[in-house]
Amino acid sequence: MKTYKIMRNELTKPGKKYAYQQAALITVITFILTLITYFIWGFESAKSAALGGIIGILPNVFFAYKAFKYVGARASKKVVESFFSGVKQKMALMALLLGLTIKFVVISPLPFFSMFCLVMAMPIITPFIIKQQR
Repeated sequence: MKTYKIMRNELTKPGKKYAYQQAALITVITFILTLITYFIWGFESAKSAALGGIIGILPNVFFAYKAFKYVGARASKKVVESFFSGVKQKMALMALLLGLTIKFVVISPLPFFSMFCLVMAMPIITPFIIKQQR
C-alpha cells in the first residue's frame, strides 16, 4: 500500500485561496446580517440567525480543507477520494449540527433557517464578487 504525502505546492494554492476567500466573505456577510437582525428584531432573533450561519459555514470550511489535501498526478486517486469523503463528512457534520441545535437550543425558526438558506446559496453568488485570478 502506497502512502502519499500531503503536498503543499503551487497546484493547490489558487483553489485553496479561493475557497478560504469565499468562506471569509460568507462569514462577513453573516456577521453583518446578524448585526442588522439584532438591531431590528433583538437578541433572540440575532442568536438564531448567527447559529444558522455558523452551521452553514463550519462544514464548508472543513470541506475546503479536506478537498485540497492531496495534489498531483501520482495522487489522483487520493485527490478524488479526499474530495468525496470531504463531501460526505461535510453533509454529516451539517446534519449533526442542525440536529443538535434544533434539539437543544431555543431558536426562532424564521431567522435561523433564513440565514442557513442564505449561507447555502452564497456559493452561487460569491464567484461574481470574488474574481479568481487566472
